[in-house]
Amino acid sequence: MTELLIIKPSSLGDIVHGLQVATSLKAQVAHLRISWVVREIFAPIVRACEAIDRVYVFERNAGAKGFLRLTKELRKTNFDCVFDMQGLLRTGLMTSRTHAAKKVGRSDAREFSGVFYDEKVPLPPEGKRSHALEILLQFCAVLGAKPELRGALKFREVDSLHLRFADTRGGGKPIVMFVDSRRAEKCWGGFKQLTELILREDKNRKVVWAGSSYVHDRGAFPPAQFFNLTGNTSLVSLPALVKRADWVIANDSGPMHLAAALGVRVLGIFGPTDPRLFGPYPLNAPTNVVVQAPVGDLRLLSAKEVYSRFQRVRARFK
Repeated sequence: MTELLIIKPSSLGDIVHGLQVATSLKAQVAHLRISWVVREIFAPIVRACEAIDRVYVFERNAGAKGFLRLTKELRKTNFDCVFDMQGLLRTGLMTSRTHAAKKVGRSDAREFSGVFYDEKVPLPPEGKRSHALEILLQFCAVLGAKPELRGALKFREVDSLHLRFADTRGGGKPIVMFVDSRRAEKCWGGFKQLTELILREDKNRKVVWAGSSYVHDRGAFPPAQFFNLTGNTSLVSLPALVKRADWVIANDSGPMHLAAALGVRVLGIFGPTDPRLFGPYPLNAPTNVVVQAPVGDLRLLSAKEVYSRFQRVRARFK
């Protein structure tokens, strides 16, 4: 049995990419056991992933005591290999404190974390202009696997009252919109208008708003067609919600990457970030669509423009 530890505490989109790499490794490497270090707020989705065997929780707000408690727990296992996929000082220090035959990190690691590695994986041929997922896939070669996606990303199923809106009411699968983003400059303000346009077009269509932060809908939409899950979207039920969607429409965010990873049709709304580096992967898949705001400013992107693009791409699947 090969014992692998992946250190990737955050953020959600990066973790989804890491889980795709873990799934590919499990599909290619026999007798592989994968453990993972993750921040407490993201631990539920890592625990739910079928490719992960054990989770170590990093309590970021617990200070030095929490860090020492984590490293003490890590040192109870002799790992064959540690992958630091984050490449920051704190994750480099975590790597240094493990008992491992080989400690591997990113060649683009920051904050001097590279001094803690025995080996650094090279960047893809496009270098730093490569997609974020392609950069992480380079870790596969360390275990003799090909740096490509293999196998299907799977999560343990959960039952939730919130999911039943997508299953039991008429109108087919809902459009799920993730209307917030971790960074303000990546958060588009046109979701209310977009929802109005979609529901006005088809009285049988259902729309679900989802996300970690509550966004008020002001009671503007018919309850039979609309469900607001913002502020009440648990990470453990997130994959099941995404899989129930006809389309996911989202800002550049973790749920957007999750939808692409699960093969759900996704429309990503981009402002200042480059979709060639951070868009739904792969960008050439017909199910992955991107709308980029003029000059990277989301304030200049109208709901009518997004709706028009959405109408055109939906027509391909009819």
